[in-house]
Amino acid sequence: MRKKEKRTAMLLMAPAVIGFFVFYVLPMGVTLKNSFFFGGEFIGLENYQLTFENYMFQLAMKNTLKFFAIALPLIMVLSLGLAVLLFEQFPLNRFYRLAFLYPMIVPIASTVMVAQILLSDKGILNLLMTQFGLPVQDWLQSDKAFWILIILFLWKNIGYNVILLLAALAMIPKEYEEIAKLDGAGQWKYFLYVRLPLIAPMLFFTLLISILNGFKCFREAFLLGGVRPHESIYMIQHFMNNYFGQLNYARLSVVSVVIFCIVGTFVTVVYTAMMRKKKGDDVF
Repeated sequence: MRKKEKRTAMLLMAPAVIGFFVFYVLPMGVTLKNSFFFGGEFIGLENYQLTFENYMFQLAMKNTLKFFAIALPLIMVLSLGLAVLLFEQFPLNRFYRLAFLYPMIVPIASTVMVAQILLSDKGILNLLMTQFGLPVQDWLQSDKAFWILIILFLWKNIGYNVILLLAALAMIPKEYEEIAKLDGAGQWKYFLYVRLPLIAPMLFFTLLISILNGFKCFREAFLLGGVRPHESIYMIQHFMNNYFGQLNYARLSVVSVVIFCIVGTFVTVVYTAMMRKKKGDDVF
């Protein structure tokens, strides 16, 4: 019976396992191989050296890391704060919960079009500023474009995170809050020592989703600035897109490997820290 169950399990797992290797492992292996070759000739780490010395790569990497360093803490703090606030019962609670989901169904092109209508050099905001005698601002072709990109990222993705965290908060038994009150714990201590540890796995998952959505933010950057945006929003995806147009698969492979290593290292560090905390080690 056990052998039969194992065979059945293997058959059921086979499509997923084969698909994983064909569509993920194999392409990653080809990408890794291409990063050491150029024109069919093995050149070792020369592709990496040339890429790292490229000014546009340095600019793209700096902007991308800056974007994540600012956007990730903001979206996690705001998502958690809004989730805790919306978890409480108050008038129009359900309306506000639904309101945070609306940005997810709005096409990103429509969102960027509204941003351009408001913030272009002849946009509504500049027209209002001229009425009050204020100088016109070039919002989309200046350093301010970076903060516009941050706002668009938050507006587009914060609702999904809030829904995930609301689900995690709803799974906490109400008895825990009653016990905490009997022990004299206030709302802050209850949140810090009961709620936060219990929703930590969902926070970790939300962080991973936010990282993936952060890399998708290239759509907003591309629609805001086009192929040649202001240098403050020249992201790593711009760099890859330019080399894709040139069919330079060696440089594309190098950047793909670099991104994979960065994201993999970050996820491993966060996951390890979470596992150590779960085992009782004080790592935070």
